[in-house]
Amino acid sequence: MDDENISPKFGARSLRSGFTTGACAQAAAKGSALLLLNQKMIYSVEVELPNKEMSVFTLIDQEFERDYARCAVIKDAGDDNDITDGIKIYCEIRKSGDSTIAIKGGKGVGIVTKPGLAVPVGEHAINPVPRKMIDRDVGALLSQDVGFVVEISAPEGVAIAEKTFNPRLGIKGGISIIGTTGIVEPKSKEAYMASLALEINVVKASDRGVVFLASGYIGEDLLKNRFGVDDGAIIKIGDHVGFMLHECVKRDIEMAVLVGHIGKLAKVAAGLFNTHSKTGDARLETIAAYAASCGASSEIVNRILGLELSEQAVEILRENNIMPAFDRIAKRVVERSVEYCRGKMKISCIILSLNGDILGTEPLNLLESEEWKRFISLA
Repeated sequence: MDDENISPKFGARSLRSGFTTGACAQAAAKGSALLLLNQKMIYSVEVELPNKEMSVFTLIDQEFERDYARCAVIKDAGDDNDITDGIKIYCEIRKSGDSTIAIKGGKGVGIVTKPGLAVPVGEHAINPVPRKMIDRDVGALLSQDVGFVVEISAPEGVAIAEKTFNPRLGIKGGISIIGTTGIVEPKSKEAYMASLALEINVVKASDRGVVFLASGYIGEDLLKNRFGVDDGAIIKIGDHVGFMLHECVKRDIEMAVLVGHIGKLAKVAAGLFNTHSKTGDARLETIAAYAASCGASSEIVNRILGLELSEQAVEILRENNIMPAFDRIAKRVVERSVEYCRGKMKISCIILSLNGDILGTEPLNLLESEEWKRFISLA
C-alpha cells in the first residue's frame, strides 16, 4: 500500500480534506458581522469559500455589544498533518470613524519582514484571497455608511509559528492566514514543497542572485558557521533536489550551490533528483565507480560495494589516498544538474561527510575562487 494513501490520524482509507486558516478567518469574520448586525447569539455560519463551495462552520467564544462583536472558529485541517490543526482563529469587529472596512492582524498573526511574499513588508500575513473573502462577506452584511475594523487573531499562533516555515520566510510573531481555495487537501508533501518554493521567492527578492541549497542540517551548519552565510540565503531542501532546481530556473536564479552529504549527492551524480530511498539508490555503486576511476583496486571497489552506508566509504578512500574521487563525484553532480536545468542556471557543488568535512567541490578550486567570495558577500 502506498504510504501517501494512509491517513495519519485514522489508518488506511480515503483522506479527509479540511479548511485553511483563511477559510476559518472568513467564517469567523462573517460570524462576527452577524453577531454585530443581529445583536443575538448565533452558533454556526455558512460561507461561500473561494472555490465556490458552501461550507458551514461552528462558532465559539461569541461576544457582542452595540459597537463590537467577536467569535472564533476552531481550525479543522482534516487528515493533513497541519500544525495549525485545532487552533482557534478569532475575528473581532469594531465600528470605526470612517466608512471603510480595514482588515488587520492581531495576536498570533505574523508580520511580514522580508520582500518576495504576497503581502507587503510591515503588514500582517493575511494573504490577498482571505482578505478579499473577508471584505466581501463583512461588506455585504454591515452598513456601507459606517466604518469597521476587522481584526483577525490566533493567540496560539505565537508559539506554533516557531515550528513552521514562517521565520525562514521572514514572517515574525505568528502564523499566516492563507488559502487560495479555502480547502486543505491532505497532501503534506505538496504543502512542504510549496513552502520550499516560497523560500526561493524570498531569496530572489533580496537580489542576492545565488541560492544555497542544503540537503540537510550538515550543509546548513557548514554554510552558516564556517562561511557566515545568512540564513535567508540558505534553503534546506531535503530530498527534493530536482524540484528545487526546476523552481530556481523558473524564477531566473543566477546561481545555485548544492551542499550536502555524500549519501545524498552521490545519488544526484547517478541521475536521481529525488534522493528519497523509495526512488532508488546508487550511492555505493557511484562511489565505487569513481574510486575505480581514480585507481582503486578491485578489492577496494568490492569493499565499498559491500558497505551499508556511504559514510563508511569515506574512511576507505581516505586510507587509500583516493579522495580525488569525491571531486569527480561533485563534478558529475554539477554536470547532471546543469543538464537537468537545460543549461539555464549555473551550479556549483560541495560534498560533505557526516562531520561536516569538505570531501569534494566543483569547481575544484571553488572555495578559493573569486566567484565564491562574491557568493559569500552577496549572502
